[in-house]
This record gives sequence, C-alpha cells and structure tokens, in this order.
Amino acid sequence: MRLQKLAQMALDQDLAVLRAAATARDASLQHLKELAPSAASDLSPLQQAQTLLRYETWADTRRAEINMILARQTAEWLAQRETAKKAFGKTEALRLLQGKIMR
Repeated sequence: MRLQKLAQMALDQDLAVLRAAATARDASLQHLKELAPSAASDLSPLQQAQTLLRYETWADTRRAEINMILARQTAEWLAQRETAKKAFGKTEALRLLQGKIMR
C-alpha cells in the first residue's frame, strides 16, 4: 500500500511536469500563429508594401527564435511524456499486484 502511494506521488509529479512542458509548448505555438501580418488600410499601397516588408523581415527573425525554443520544448515534452508513461505503468502494475495480494 505504501509503495503504491509513493508510485502515485511520483506519477502525479511526472504528470505535473508534463503539463507544464505542454503549456510552454502550446504558448510557443500560439506565438507563431500570432505573427501573421494584419493589413493597415489607412496607408497608401506603397506604404503598405514597405510596412509589410519590414514586418516580414522582423517576423522571420522572430519565427526563427520561436522555432528554436519550440524545438527544445518539444524535445522536453516528448521526454516528459515518456517519463509519465513509465510512471503510469509502474503505478498500474503496483495497483494490479495489490489487487491480487488482497484476494
């Protein structure tokens, strides 16, 4: 029973870390989506083109930065997912063993 509680605590901790990794990754994905340009209708066509060009230059740099962060976050998320899977397996194995012992 105590071993099962410890395994559950470890699982809960691993799931919390996984949730945090997923939240950080989702935030980066959202930042990428938010980089889409919006049209400014009060500018002349030439000003719109210049503004869009400047924005796209800046956004390309920002996308590259976010993609680097996203790659690290995805690797962390995948690693934490594997850790959580193992913890879940251990918890379930102990639960099943406990059930057989109690019979």
